[in-house]
Amino acid sequence: MRRVDFTLNGRNHSLSCEDGQEQRLLELAAYVDARMQELTGGAAGHEVQNLIATCIVLADELMEARAEVKSLRAGHAPAPIVHQPAPATAPADEAKVVAAVDTLAKRIEDIAARLERA
Repeated sequence: MRRVDFTLNGRNHSLSCEDGQEQRLLELAAYVDARMQELTGGAAGHEVQNLIATCIVLADELMEARAEVKSLRAGHAPAPIVHQPAPATAPADEAKVVAAVDTLAKRIEDIAARLERA
């Protein structure tokens, strides 16, 4: 196993990978970093939220690509993907959701900080 150092959103990280996979890991990290910058603008102080948003978008893109491949393999023309707008929420409900996400993000950041110190 090799250790590979890379940067996401201006922060240094390190992961282990199988021998020979170092370049691929660097390419993937660079892709994630570029998408995060594109999607979130690299807003300072919101690293966890930026990572979560980026992961969700990348997972959505992956699921769409898999559905398209499955459709093509079945001999069907891919159906256009239509994103449904989120239902409107009342400002009070939106504030509750934002507060809940902020609380969860803070807990995740605290756990990440403890893991970094361990």
